[in-house]
Amino acid sequence: MSAFSDYILYFDESGSPDLSHIDPDYPLFVLAAVLVSKEDYVSRIVPAVQRLKFDFVGHDQIILHEVDIRKQDAAFAFLRRDNAVRLDFMARVSTLVEQATVEAICAVIRKDELKSRYFRPFDPYEIAMQFCLEMATARLLDLGQTGREICAVFERRGLKEDNELELAFRRIVAGDAKLKRGTNNRHRISLLQKVQWVPHFVSKKANSSGLQLADLIARPIGLSILRPGQPNRAFETIRPKIAKGMLKCFP
Repeated sequence: MSAFSDYILYFDESGSPDLSHIDPDYPLFVLAAVLVSKEDYVSRIVPAVQRLKFDFVGHDQIILHEVDIRKQDAAFAFLRRDNAVRLDFMARVSTLVEQATVEAICAVIRKDELKSRYFRPFDPYEIAMQFCLEMATARLLDLGQTGREICAVFERRGLKEDNELELAFRRIVAGDAKLKRGTNNRHRISLLQKVQWVPHFVSKKANSSGLQLADLIARPIGLSILRPGQPNRAFETIRPKIAKGMLKCFP
């Protein structure tokens, strides 16, 4: 049996983890991960993403970025010029997400409530990452990945931020994090150490299909928590991919 896991996780976020400036219209930090088997990734998901890009822009160097698609900005300004093309593109993106053989794991941090409830709140990114890693580990163990090396892929944000995030990541998986202490802390530490977590930080320019899928699902999940009564077609596409217990909101 290979030391490498049969699965890989790609992480992306929606919103800022900064607690000093909270957007009243989106007071959330969302960390979303897509868990995917490597076999499905190379045989189905990457080809589907590439086909979408070739069909609409003629090359595969465009990067699917939710905010640019939503605002029809940057490389997606072409969506403004033809309504039929825009509708077709949005339908294809929805189909891409719907047919992607991935599982979604997500943590949503309500920053306004976090700040109001705790005198010295922990960093929202670290809280969200701990929740996601705990949920992902439990799922990976169910999938028979005990003892295997699991890659967690994050998009680079900046040297300082990446170094801080990697340090937090390694503290969490080593059981040294000071987040969310409780009576079941030993169980959580033991759980996390049943696989071998390895973080990787890559540039957006790497054009990773997995990171782009994570980007596409993060905001719709956040909006489903922020405005649960509002129609959210994107979330309805994502909802079946979120297994029970794989979406955590805090506080």
